[in-house]
Amino acid sequence: MKRTGPVIFGFLIGMVMLLQYFSPHPTLLSTYNLILDWKQVVFGMTLILGIVSLVRFHSTKIRRKQDGWLYSIVTLAGLVAMSGSSLVWGTERGFYPWAFDNIQAPMQATMFALLAFYVASASYRAFRVRSLHAGLLLLAGVIVMLGRVPLGELIGITIKGQHYALPQLSTWILDVPNLAAKRGILIGVGLGMVATALKILLGIERSYLGKGA
Repeated sequence: MKRTGPVIFGFLIGMVMLLQYFSPHPTLLSTYNLILDWKQVVFGMTLILGIVSLVRFHSTKIRRKQDGWLYSIVTLAGLVAMSGSSLVWGTERGFYPWAFDNIQAPMQATMFALLAFYVASASYRAFRVRSLHAGLLLLAGVIVMLGRVPLGELIGITIKGQHYALPQLSTWILDVPNLAAKRGILIGVGLGMVATALKILLGIERSYLGKGA
């Protein structure tokens, strides 16, 4: 019963969430809205559990002087400062908006700026011409990148009096082959989600119950 109960509960909830798409029955819709309200409650509880887990983890690290314990102090200080200031002065004034604009936002911008170097490194490895497919990928990548910068607007060819600029070719690559591949991937992801949902509803997939389920 320890494992069967959650499986039956998950099956019933899943069936309600599924059937409400096909039936406008008031009882079904009210049950659906009730489940959504409970979802918010569960989300709030998981947030509290996450904060408790974070504090316990970093407190233990500081107490035992483990590697990086100074960073744990900064983490806990940031948690207390941001939470405390938002409770005292709100999120529109005081320390909270100042810390968000002058600490968090610059750090996020720095992190995303560093991602540019990782993207450049990955592009170099992916664009090395080792086969026909890699050559096509390199050609498409160069056209798309040049078509997105002002320099690309100066590049183009004229065929029978009609001028074709590089941005047009870049847009065609993005709208036709790229979009077709993207939709194929999304269809595959959707089918995978349906298969996973059916496995959970039927009790075949029980990994969400923990080890040994």
